[in-house]
Amino acid sequence: MSITKNSVVEFHYTLSEAGEQIETSTKTEPLVYLHGQGSMLPGLENAIEGKNVGDKFEVTLTPEESYGERRDDAMQRIPLKHLQGAKVWKPGMTAIVESNQGRHQVTIVKVGRFNADCDLNHPFAGKTLTFAVEIVSVREATEEELSHGHVHGTGGCGH
Repeated sequence: MSITKNSVVEFHYTLSEAGEQIETSTKTEPLVYLHGQGSMLPGLENAIEGKNVGDKFEVTLTPEESYGERRDDAMQRIPLKHLQGAKVWKPGMTAIVESNQGRHQVTIVKVGRFNADCDLNHPFAGKTLTFAVEIVSVREATEEELSHGHVHGTGGCGH
C-alpha cells in the first residue's frame, strides 16, 4: 500500500544537521502519524507521500520546510510552575509549555526564583536538517482516527 492522504504511517528516522546526528528513533518505537492531516513537518510529509513499507530514503529540509527560521523576538518570561519536564531548571534545558495553541517546546535562557526567560523558537529552528527514513508500516486510518484527526494506539485515545 502506497502512502496517501489518511494513511497511518509508522517510520523510523535519524535526524542530522551538517552530517552530525541530532536524534534517532531506531532504538525506540517508530514514529506514527496520520498522513495528510498537518501533523507532520510539511517537507517530510511531502517526501513520504507515495512511499511503501520497507522504503528507505533521505531528505534534506530547509528551515521553511521544517521548523521555520529563528525569530530574535521570540522570548517570553514564563512562570516556573508552567514549565514541564524537570523539577530544577538551568539555562540550555528544554521544557514543554501548554498554551491556548497547544504544547510547545521552549529553551530556558535564564532562571529566576519564580520565572524563567524562555526562547520560544523550536530548538531546530533555522537549521537545515536531513532525515534518514525507513517506512515500517502503512495502513488505512479508521473512521474514528479520521474524525479525531490523529492516530489511536491500542484501546483508542480516550476522547
